[in-house]
Amino acid sequence: MSTGQKTVSTFLTLIGALLVLILGLCLDWPFWVWPTAVVILLSALAVAATTAARARRRDPFPPGTVPDQPIPPVERREVYVDRISLPSQFPDYDFLFSATVRWCPAEPSADVSLINAGALAMDAVVERARAVTSRREPFRSSLVQQELSGALGVMEADPGGRVRALALDVVLVLPEEDQQRLDRLAAIRKNEDLWEHERNYERNKREYLGGDVLRDTGSAVVWWLAKNDDHVEKAVNDIGLLARLTSAANNEEVAEPFRHLVPEAFPPITLPEPESPAFGTPHAFEGPFTPEEPTEPGAADTFTDFVRRLGRTPGDEELMLLSEQVAMAIEDWDEETAQEIRRRFAARPTAAAASPNGSDPASSSSSSPES
Repeated sequence: MSTGQKTVSTFLTLIGALLVLILGLCLDWPFWVWPTAVVILLSALAVAATTAARARRRDPFPPGTVPDQPIPPVERREVYVDRISLPSQFPDYDFLFSATVRWCPAEPSADVSLINAGALAMDAVVERARAVTSRREPFRSSLVQQELSGALGVMEADPGGRVRALALDVVLVLPEEDQQRLDRLAAIRKNEDLWEHERNYERNKREYLGGDVLRDTGSAVVWWLAKNDDHVEKAVNDIGLLARLTSAANNEEVAEPFRHLVPEAFPPITLPEPESPAFGTPHAFEGPFTPEEPTEPGAADTFTDFVRRLGRTPGDEELMLLSEQVAMAIEDWDEETAQEIRRRFAARPTAAAASPNGSDPASSSSSSPES
C-alpha cells in the first residue's frame, strides 16, 4: 500500500469514528451498542480498501484485446581475434592485439546469409583499434590496452552499416624483443639524464668556486667565514693556505700582500757559482743573498730581492744588461754598491775582451803566419 493510500484510509477511519461518536451521543445509545458500531465501521472500511486494491490490479488490456506482435530475437555471434599487428606512433614497433569480437546484424530482419558478417565485424573492430594505437607510444602498452577496452566496449556499426560489433577481453602487448629494446632505451635515457644533471652540477660548482669563491684571497676568506662563522681565529691562521689555494686556482703567484704568510713559496734565491770561467770572475754568483745584518739590508741586497721577485734567474741576458745599467747609474753615488751588483750579476765576457789587443783572436791567429 502506498503512502497516499494509507493517508486516505486513516482520514476515512477518523471521519467514521467521529460520526459514530456523534450519533451515539445524540441518540443516547446504550453501552453494548458502542462496540457493535465500531466493528461495523471497521468492517466497512476493510471492504472498501479491498475493493479499491482489486480495481487497481485489474489488467487494463484483458487477454484478446491486443493482437500478439512477437519480437524476433537479436542474433549475437562471437569471433576471436588473435595477435593481430597494430601500428604504434613509432615506426617498426607494432602492438599485438587480441580480443573476442561480439557482433549482431544491424537490422534484425536482415538476411546475413549472403555476407560474411563475422569478417565485417572483425574488420570494423580492428580498424577502430588501429585508429587508437597509431597515436600512442609503445612504452605503455598496458595503459593503451585499458583505453582500447573502453573504446571498443560499445556496439557500433561497421562502415557499411550491415553489422554492429564490440570487443571483449582485449589484450594488447608488444613482442618480447621490442619490449626489451624499449627497456634498454629507457635505461639509457635515464642514465643520460642523470649524467647530464651531474655534469651541469659539477660545471656550476666549478664556476662557483673558480669565479666567485676563489676569485681572490679576500673572497676565499669571506667564503670560509660564511661556512665557519664561529671560528674567526682559525680563519686568520688559514689565510696563508687560502692565498696559496687562490693562486693555484687562478694559475698565478700568491698576491703581494699575502706573501709573508707563505714563506715556503718564496725561498731565498740561490745563485750558484758558474762552472766555467767564461761567466766572469770565480766569485760572480755566490750563495744565497742574505745581508750581513738582516735588520738593515744593503742596497745590493734590495736590488737582489727585486730581481728575485721578478722571477729572473742568473745567466739571463736581460738581467745582466739591467744590472750593468743600474751599476753605471749609481756608480757616482755609491761605487761599492755598483761593484757589488756587478760582482753578483757579472756579464759574460765577450770574445773581444778575451783578446789581448781587442781584436778577433781567430783573425789574429790566421793573419800571423803571413806576417
